[in-house]
Amino acid sequence: MSVSSATEVVDPVPGAGAPHLPRQPDLVQLLTPEGERVEHPQYSLDLDADELRDLYRDLALVRRWDVEATALQRQGELGIWASLLGQEAAQVGAGRALQPGDMAFPTYREHGVAWTRGVDPLHVISLFRGVDNGGWDPVATAFNLYTVVIGAQTLHATGYAMGLQRDGAEGAVLAFLGDGATSQGEVNEAMIWAASFSAPVVFFCQNNQYAISVPLERQSRVPLYQRAAGFGFPGVRVDGNDVLAVLAVTRAALAAAREGQGPTFVEAFTYRMGAHTTSDDPTRYRLASELEEWKLRDPIARVKAYLSRSGTADQDFFDAVEAEADELAARIRRGTTEMPDPPGTAMFDQVFAEQTPHLAAQQAAFEAYQATFEEASE
Repeated sequence: MSVSSATEVVDPVPGAGAPHLPRQPDLVQLLTPEGERVEHPQYSLDLDADELRDLYRDLALVRRWDVEATALQRQGELGIWASLLGQEAAQVGAGRALQPGDMAFPTYREHGVAWTRGVDPLHVISLFRGVDNGGWDPVATAFNLYTVVIGAQTLHATGYAMGLQRDGAEGAVLAFLGDGATSQGEVNEAMIWAASFSAPVVFFCQNNQYAISVPLERQSRVPLYQRAAGFGFPGVRVDGNDVLAVLAVTRAALAAAREGQGPTFVEAFTYRMGAHTTSDDPTRYRLASELEEWKLRDPIARVKAYLSRSGTADQDFFDAVEAEADELAARIRRGTTEMPDPPGTAMFDQVFAEQTPHLAAQQAAFEAYQATFEEASE
């Protein structure tokens, strides 16, 4: 069954003027849910055996990282965790489309993209443990720090892209957002600026069907990728569970941006298999049958099926990846539980490049307050 075979959807919004949403358009797809390789007239992809195996390895290790982090949060080791379960292909495919001179601006869920940019998983974990604001160097990794304010990163990305234009640089920018963020004013402002200045930015929307608990049909009267036309640049919808299609589409969009053709909106049609975050209960707003249907479109299973049927990988390869995933999970767990807490005064260190007198006074007052607890315990 193809993801593109969805039928007309009845709009459940009470009192809505339009009784139905448009039929879902065909998706760009290069690998079916059953693991069969197909061609697309506009997007082609030629990968050798090593590259295909590397993509599978990325998907498997990123999922294992995510599963381990979820377990750590449930055991009280993390304050919260935003799972990417089910969205691995969208993130790995997009991340592997980036070139060294490109820059990525994530939300708070792009762990798979972080992986492709060489970010240590523990540097992401430290943010969710409350140790720091993200332990990686955005300049060295070309991967910006996580943005929790919904949609704000699209403005940052557009501004960065305009800076590349003025510097005469050849890179492009990949701005990540979710379907819910398309309802934010910042995202629409970013698209207006990007279109007006033909900025080299690609807006990569992971449509995982729910903005926390709000389904897509309550947010948009048209498929999200069609909104790009209103801003004056192209939009494309890709099977977000197909890592090959995502890689091909994102490569093309980034190449167009580098060539001066301006922005593109990519809608990766996928599904959030887990909760919005570990503080969410998805059983309150979606059916179990829906989840079971999307399990048949699993992004990792289809790659494994293709590699096996084509003879590109054997059982020894899959066993080796699983063993590597076990080692990664053990390192993440060990590193998380051994992660030292920062001193309370650390919150003053990264406010400004140079500490201001006002901030110094606040720090002094905080230190004096902390000292009262030490005196009371003596």
